[in-house]
Amino acid sequence: MTARRSFQSLAHWGAFTAHVEDGRLVGVSPFSEDPQPNDLIEAWPEMVYADNRVRRPSIRRGWLETVGRGLPHPGHGRGDDSFVEVPWDEALEFVGRELERVRSEHGNASIFGGSYGWASAGRLHHARTLLHRFLSTLGGCTGQVTNYSYGAAMRLLPHVLGSEAAVSGPVTDWPAILEHCERFVAFGGIAGKNWKIQSGGAGLHPYGEWMDKAAESGIRFTNISPLRSDTASVLDAEWIAIRPGTDMALILATAWLVHARGKTDMDFVTRHCVGFDRFLAYLQGAEDGIAKDPAWAAPITGLSVEAITDFAESLFDRRVMLSAAWSLQRAEHGEQPYWGLVALAAMLGQIGLPGGGVAFGYGSMNGMGNPVYDLPIAGMAVPKRAGDIKIPVARITDLLLKPGEPCEFDGRTFPYPDIKLIYWAGGNPFHHHQDLFRLREAFQRPETIIVHEPWWTATARHADIVLPATTPLERNDIGGSSRDPYLFAMHKAIEPVGEARDDFAIFCALADSLGVGEAFHENRSESEWLHLIYDRFSEAMSKRSFNPPDFDTFWEAGHVRIPDPKQGFTLYEAFRDDPKSHPLNTPSGKVEIFSETVAGFGYAECPGMPVWRAPSEFLGSELAEQYPLHMISNQPEDKLHGQMDASGPSRRNKVRDRAGLIMNPADAAARGLIDGDVVRVFNDRGISLAGLRVSEDVMPGVVCLPTGATFNPVSDGKGGWIENHGNPNALTKDIGTSRLGQGPSAQTCLVEVSRHEQEAAPISVLAQPEIEAAA
Repeated sequence: MTARRSFQSLAHWGAFTAHVEDGRLVGVSPFSEDPQPNDLIEAWPEMVYADNRVRRPSIRRGWLETVGRGLPHPGHGRGDDSFVEVPWDEALEFVGRELERVRSEHGNASIFGGSYGWASAGRLHHARTLLHRFLSTLGGCTGQVTNYSYGAAMRLLPHVLGSEAAVSGPVTDWPAILEHCERFVAFGGIAGKNWKIQSGGAGLHPYGEWMDKAAESGIRFTNISPLRSDTASVLDAEWIAIRPGTDMALILATAWLVHARGKTDMDFVTRHCVGFDRFLAYLQGAEDGIAKDPAWAAPITGLSVEAITDFAESLFDRRVMLSAAWSLQRAEHGEQPYWGLVALAAMLGQIGLPGGGVAFGYGSMNGMGNPVYDLPIAGMAVPKRAGDIKIPVARITDLLLKPGEPCEFDGRTFPYPDIKLIYWAGGNPFHHHQDLFRLREAFQRPETIIVHEPWWTATARHADIVLPATTPLERNDIGGSSRDPYLFAMHKAIEPVGEARDDFAIFCALADSLGVGEAFHENRSESEWLHLIYDRFSEAMSKRSFNPPDFDTFWEAGHVRIPDPKQGFTLYEAFRDDPKSHPLNTPSGKVEIFSETVAGFGYAECPGMPVWRAPSEFLGSELAEQYPLHMISNQPEDKLHGQMDASGPSRRNKVRDRAGLIMNPADAAARGLIDGDVVRVFNDRGISLAGLRVSEDVMPGVVCLPTGATFNPVSDGKGGWIENHGNPNALTKDIGTSRLGQGPSAQTCLVEVSRHEQEAAPISVLAQPEIEAAA
C-alpha cells in the first residue's frame, strides 16, 4: 500500500498542506483555519515538476567561450543563446572566480546585487536577504532601495506625514471603518484579486468577510477607476470612470469646492498642518490665474462638472476615508495624488478619526486593514556598510546604460556606478520593470550575470551562469507576515528536483571558498538558524505576555497563532488628540501640506505642495491622436506577478495562449475586433501580441493588459522584435515618477490596438531553453 504523508508549508498566496506519496508531491489542501483560501496553491504539484525547472547548473555558451576563458565580453547574445550544463563544483568555481576578478579589477561598487523580488515566503531561505548578506561579507555591492509597489510614496510620505505608514501599514483597521465610516472613497478601487496575495504568506484571507460586513454596514463606497471590476460587486459601489492619470485634477477640484462651500476644518488645518495657506492660494489660482475648480477639472478628467460637484458634496459633514490603491502612484507624477489626498483629508478634518482620514493600499494586498498583529519574524540580518550605493529600484536600466551619469533622488545626486557583474537571486526584473526591450539592451552590457532560479524565467534566460534553486517544498523554513496572526513551519516535503540546492547552501559553499564563511553563516546549520529564528520570535512574544510552545512542539503542530490585539487601530489618532505630545516625524511635527524640504530640492515636476502636472502620455495629450487608448497594466488574478506562469491556472486564463487584453465593446467595434482575436498592442516602444477580451468592465478609451506573462521576444522578420506573450511591460514607459520618488511609471502608457493578421509564433518561454547536457 502506498504511504501518504502530509507536510505543512506556506507561500505568498497562502498556507497549505502538501501531500506526498512515494516521495512525490501529488496534491495540496488549504490551511483549515483560512476562511477564504486561495486556489493558486493548486499549482504546486504541477510546477514542482514543470518542464521549465532549472535542473542542473547551466552556463550560457557564448559566455563560456568568451568571458569564461578570460576573453572580452562581446556585448550581445543574452536571451538568444544556448546553455551548457556543468557540474556544481565547476559552476561554483566560475562564480567565485568572477566575483574575485570583478572586485579586484573594478571594485565592489561594480557588482550589482539588486535581486528585487518576492522570492520565498520563508524567512531563512529568503534569497535576496541571503544574497545581500553574502555580498556584504565580501565588501558590499551596489544595491537598491524602495520598491516597485509603492516606491514613489515611500519617499513622499515621510516628508508629508513623517513616515511611510500610510502606505506600508499599519493603516486604520477594518473594524474601525465598519463601525465609524460613512463614505469610503477608493481611488483605484479595492480589488479582491490582490487580496489573494500577502508578502511572507498568510493563514487568513479575510477579504470576503470584510466586504460582506462592509456591504451590510451602510457605508457608501465609491470606486474611482477606469475599471468597474476594481471593487467587489457586493459593495454596490458607485463607479466614477475617470481618465487614467487625471485623479489629481479631480482631487484638486474637490478641495477647491470644499473650501468654496465653507467646509474646510480650519481648526484642524491650523493646529495640525503647515502650508495650507500656500496650497489654498494655488487652488484659487493666485499665481497662475487658474482656479482649480470643477469647470477646470472636467475636460481633464473626462467627467462632467455636475459629477465632480456631486462627488465633492458627498464628502461634506460625514466620516470619510480617502484611499488609493498602490497602482495610483505608479505613474508619471505619481506622488501628486497621494499628497493631494492627504491635503484633502486634512481640509475635511478627517485625519486621525476612527474610520476616517487617509490611507493607501486597502485593495492592494491581503492584510491591509487587518487588526495590527505585528508578528515579530525575521531571518538573517544584512550588515550595513557605509558608502554602499543604493539606486532607486526602478532605475536599473539607467544604471546599466548610463554609468557615470547623475541620478537625482530625494534631494541627493550621485553618479551611477559602472556595473560589470549582476548577481540576482529571488526576483525577476523582466516581470517588474518597464520598457523591457530597453532592459534587454541594458542586460547585454555587464560582463557577467549570475542568477539563482528554480525555473527558466526570462531573467534566467538572460543570464550567463544559472544555478538551480530549490522551491520551498524542497527545504525546511519558517514563514509568516507581520499582517497575519500565524507563524508557520515550512516542512521539507520532497527531495530537491534535479540537482537543485537551496540558496543558503549555495552561499555557504561560496562564502567558505572565498574565506568569509564564518561571517556569513556564523557556523550555524539550517536547523540551528531555524531554532534561532524561532527563539527570537518567542522572546519577542513573551514581552507581550504570550509564551509560544517550544520549537519541537511548534514544528510538530505546523503553526502557532498569536493573540488578536486587544484594541483596534486608527492611524494618526494619538497625533490628532495631542499633536504636541505625539508629533509627526516631519520638520514641523505636523502634516506638511507644503514641505519646505521638498521645495528646497528644486524639482519643477514635484514642487513643495500637491499640484497638477499633466502626464506626457494620457488621453488629453497630443500623443493620444496617434495612440488613442490608455493602457492600464494591473496585477494578474491567476498568479503572483509572473510566478507560476507555466501552471494550469495561469494557462487556462490566457486567450489564444496569451495574456488577455480587456477592451470596451465600443473600442473593439471601432477596430473591427471580436472577442478571442490575437491583437497587436503597440506604441513607439514596442509591440506585444495579446488575446482580446471584450468587456464593459473597462471604460471606453482604456484597455487593460495584466502583468505576469513571461517575456517572450520573437523576431518580426524585419530586424526588430515583437513580444509574443502579452507582456504589457514591453510597452510601458521607463521613467521615474519624479526626481523625488523615482518610482516606476507603468500606468503612464498610450497604445493602439489592431488585429494580428499573420499566424502568431508559438509561445516558446514556458519550457526549457536550448540546453546541451553535461558530458
